[in-house]
Amino acid sequence: MNQQVKPISLSNEIPLDAFNLRLDQCIAHLFPDYSRSKLKEWIIQGCVKVNGEVITSPRHKVKGAELVSIEAQQQVQVEDEPQQIDLDIRYEDEQILIINKPAGLVVHPGAGNQSGTLLNALLAHVPDIKNVPRAGIVHRLDKETTGLMVVAKTLNAQTKLVDQLQQRAMGREYEAVVMGNLIAGGSVDENIGRHASKRTLMAVRENGKPAVTHYRVKKKFRAHTYLRLKLETGRTHQIRVHMAYIKHPLVGDVQYGGRTRLPKHASNAFIDCLRGFKRQALHAIKLSLHHPETNELMTWEAPLPEDFTQLLAQLEADAKENGYGEFN
Repeated sequence: MNQQVKPISLSNEIPLDAFNLRLDQCIAHLFPDYSRSKLKEWIIQGCVKVNGEVITSPRHKVKGAELVSIEAQQQVQVEDEPQQIDLDIRYEDEQILIINKPAGLVVHPGAGNQSGTLLNALLAHVPDIKNVPRAGIVHRLDKETTGLMVVAKTLNAQTKLVDQLQQRAMGREYEAVVMGNLIAGGSVDENIGRHASKRTLMAVRENGKPAVTHYRVKKKFRAHTYLRLKLETGRTHQIRVHMAYIKHPLVGDVQYGGRTRLPKHASNAFIDCLRGFKRQALHAIKLSLHHPETNELMTWEAPLPEDFTQLLAQLEADAKENGYGEFN
């Protein structure tokens, strides 16, 4: 199930015998399909007009023979539909499913993405998964992030996997390309919460939830660094927020990194590659967990996607062309 916003448009004439009734009492009789608390909420929100005048007090006394109208929005539960969508399945048994998610695949239905999501694909692949909350999805990857995810096929498996996440017993490692030169590895231990003004984004905030990201340098280029990262926690956009916070945002991350930064003397091929990389350069490369039924420690790895390997190849070619460091 997911929620959608449904527009509500209602109108009716207040009967003469409703004289001196409170507005919320009156419209509760006129529109019995809606709860009195919901109608009262719409009044307070300014969604209700009497003879064309917005009334925001539920206690407003009506006179009778007036026209009352409501223009509002309501969240409604919508049944998610199974959809046949190809999945790159790396492992499957009766309890769990390991998926290598491609870029562009949204995990959950939501605003602007009501279908074509991983959840829709799971409902088609494992019909009984509809009985597991969130279709068994234990953790998310952003739409444009690639790599490994675990899905629970039973309620028991989901409970145990969520517990592993909360106890930080599930290993998740990522690879990323960030802007700028990082000399050595390190950790970012900064709370993350909702951005103060951009409500779809996250930010480092003192009153946010604890978040810890460890990283080490795999390779240094002229103006970029190739990293291996490990999460202790799993906050929304955690790696993207933490890397931007230390002034090394991910390549392609326009939300947290801004415009593409081009090093001097870059070739046209390199410039085209950087500008053409339209997603954050982030891949969930390794996943480790204890099997929810056998408790066996299991590990999977997923190779870098083609666009990521092409980016690395262009970074290496640029370093060699400009006589940088180890590429001399």
